[in-house]
Amino acid sequence: MNKLEGKVALITGANSGIGLATAKLFVSEGAKVVITGRRQEALDEAVKEIGGDVKAILADAADIGKTKKVVEETVSTFGKIDILFANAGVAYFSPHTEITEEFFDSQFNINVKGPFFLIKEAIPHLNDGAVIIGNTSVVGQKGFDGTSVYSATKAAFRSLSRVLASELKERKIRTVSVAPGPIETPIYGKLGMPQEAVEEMGAGFAQSVPLGRFGSAEELAKSVLFLASDDASFINGVELEVDGGLSQI
Repeated sequence: MNKLEGKVALITGANSGIGLATAKLFVSEGAKVVITGRRQEALDEAVKEIGGDVKAILADAADIGKTKKVVEETVSTFGKIDILFANAGVAYFSPHTEITEEFFDSQFNINVKGPFFLIKEAIPHLNDGAVIIGNTSVVGQKGFDGTSVYSATKAAFRSLSRVLASELKERKIRTVSVAPGPIETPIYGKLGMPQEAVEEMGAGFAQSVPLGRFGSAEELAKSVLFLASDDASFINGVELEVDGGLSQI
């Protein structure tokens, strides 16, 4: 039996990486899926790759004006929302002494402000018993050099999830987070760093993981599926680390 039969899922930032892998898995498990992204061409390709009952909406996660449109189009197309996976995010690294206000705002707008108001707009349209899943990170628990802003955004989102677990309890809406460790996704090519530096950083991350490797977007998607499904019906308010043990040792 499909784990998400009859469910409607909204996944932000789903034209590549973790979001795309999750959308494909959700559709294969019977869900109707709405995906968002910032590039129309990438969204069109993602729709072809995902197949099934999927709709794409062009929207920048940092554009609060588009947030209401995303929710309204999802509801007008499929009538309800059962699963909201706030996945869209960016990661830019820099020593704290070199961080500018623009650098700070760019990440907080996408990683915190965007999902914060997306969830606010979506709550009236969520079915009772729905689930909100945030994509956080193990950087919210560890002190990696150069990640002060990125880590702060993920810690903020994790705190929001915890608060919502209490605020939405009367409607039996679960709010949980999935915290990836190093995952092989296109985000590592968007760090604004030289390729050699990215590769060196990646090798260092892999050595820090007890399992000795990066995870895959598909492995992360399976964890998101678990949290979204009835298999996790008594799991609420938690952050699930999917990091090969990086945060535990």
